[in-house]
Amino acid sequence: MHGGGIHRTSCSRGILPSVGSVGDSFDNALAESVNSSCKTELIDHQPLYPGATELALGTAEWVAFYNRQRPNGYCQDLTPYRAEALYYHRQRHPHTEEALR
Repeated sequence: MHGGGIHRTSCSRGILPSVGSVGDSFDNALAESVNSSCKTELIDHQPLYPGATELALGTAEWVAFYNRQRPNGYCQDLTPYRAEALYYHRQRHPHTEEALR
């Protein structure tokens, strides 16, 4: 289902879209990026969820995946969990050769 179909389905179920002006200083680029990833990875590539409960469960699973397991190009394709572990290891052992890798 493409974006227009999602919009129509949402509106028919009484769900109001998030709206805002374009290009103002109140935009939250990080939140918009995460929302876009969620829509692309969870909504656009899955069958239509039969109800709110299934959508909530799918969203919770996607958030857990995004926060713990999804490789991040900004962090040399490390998962968030691995990037955080490596960061704290380097903080504890800044002068070891292993920390420089």
